[in-house]
Amino acid sequence: MSDFNAKRRVVPLAVLLLVFVVAPGTLAFLGKGYFFQVANLVLIFSLLAVSLHLVTGAAGLLHLGHAAFYGVGAYVAALMGADLKLGFVWGLPAAGLAAAFLAFVVALPTMRLVSIYFAVATLAIGQMIGTVLLNWVAVTKGPNGVMLFSGIKLFGFAVKGPLAVYFVVAVVVVASIWVLHRLSHSYYGNALRSLREDDQCADAMGIDTVRLKIEVFTVSAFFAGLAGALWAYTTGYVSPGDFNFSNSILILAMVVVGGLGSLPGAIVGAMLLILLPEVLRGVGDLRNILVGIVMFVSILFLPRGLFGEVSALSFVRRTLGVRWTSAPSDREVGWR
Repeated sequence: MSDFNAKRRVVPLAVLLLVFVVAPGTLAFLGKGYFFQVANLVLIFSLLAVSLHLVTGAAGLLHLGHAAFYGVGAYVAALMGADLKLGFVWGLPAAGLAAAFLAFVVALPTMRLVSIYFAVATLAIGQMIGTVLLNWVAVTKGPNGVMLFSGIKLFGFAVKGPLAVYFVVAVVVVASIWVLHRLSHSYYGNALRSLREDDQCADAMGIDTVRLKIEVFTVSAFFAGLAGALWAYTTGYVSPGDFNFSNSILILAMVVVGGLGSLPGAIVGAMLLILLPEVLRGVGDLRNILVGIVMFVSILFLPRGLFGEVSALSFVRRTLGVRWTSAPSDREVGWR
């Protein structure tokens, strides 16, 4: 038992060490704001990919409008800071709640749809939200976007310097991914997987599938809204072009390349598709072709992703302490 407890602590500690010691130490040594911005982008898109994983990977719902809720969160945070002078402490949760509320409203009439019909509905929702962000000039400033000059302030104290901003983003992202991890690897996560495998069978077993779809869609949008707020606070500017359909496809590609149904895979996919174009920046326009080739080859030879669901679940059970437990009747009943 002591060996098991020791192993289950190694990976979380290694991840925390990487995010909060190794990465910021390397960035501080390099000393360029560009590298800090890339690191923040990796963290933000990791959160976006993991939040989409909950809908598409775990629940099996093909969501083609995730970037729209990312954009709602960004605009809410930016407008609260620019117009209402409300800072990070208020803007971050408000961005998540606004995205979640909008997702709940649009989910009510669409969650009875299945398969390709659901995908088309989410595509239409994403396009509608994008059109509103572009054309509601009185509120969103239209194609000019919104400038956010206040930056990040915590309880009246300004967070200055790229290293301090990185730590704030890292704390929010790590805490959010931990919550999503606990949701994915729980009885609730198993219920989501039952939707993916056979929603009619899940309904026959007593699971309220429509309510579950609405819940997971809303929760996923909440964390997408948080990611949008982090984008607004780290860049200081948001515009409709940052949240178009191509960004939804990029986030979906991260989930697919990393491994459908795999939370660690979503993070790996986000890191790959954000860092690879930056590494290949020196080859100019050819980098988009090379990134496409890498994506095509990875899907062709690794159809289950770089870190597939089976491998991810085994990894989680082995190293993170999420293992099958026994009931008083000695029957294996589920995740702990």
